[in-house]
Amino acid sequence: MVESIARVRHIRVTPQKARRVIALIKGKQAEEALAILKFAPQTASEPIFKLVESAMANAQVKADKDGEYLNSQDLFVKNAYVDEGTTLKRFRPRAQGRAFQIKKRTSHITVVLSTPEVAETAAGDKKKASN
Repeated sequence: MVESIARVRHIRVTPQKARRVIALIKGKQAEEALAILKFAPQTASEPIFKLVESAMANAQVKADKDGEYLNSQDLFVKNAYVDEGTTLKRFRPRAQGRAFQIKKRTSHITVVLSTPEVAETAAGDKKKASN
């Protein structure tokens, strides 16, 4: 019954490229997600790998604080999403005195890890409310 969140903001990866990597790990077990990210060829996989590790550490700290036992094998990626961050605007000189704008996009990445009991408890509460 542990749920942990980890966020990284203003990371220099375009949101479109980061979303491709996030799609690989959504709904997977946390350990399996780390294995996928470790061998994924995309550049965005490294910061997301660190983010999933951080979320796992956050879950462990939260479980220790609550006095609960947590096995890292129980954690799965409940939700993961990428939001667009600020865009750095730079200029590149072009021919005949012109300037060409370069947009360096950034991302805000969020990963939510959970144990299966949290999802089951929420579903059980809805069933009780409907009865």
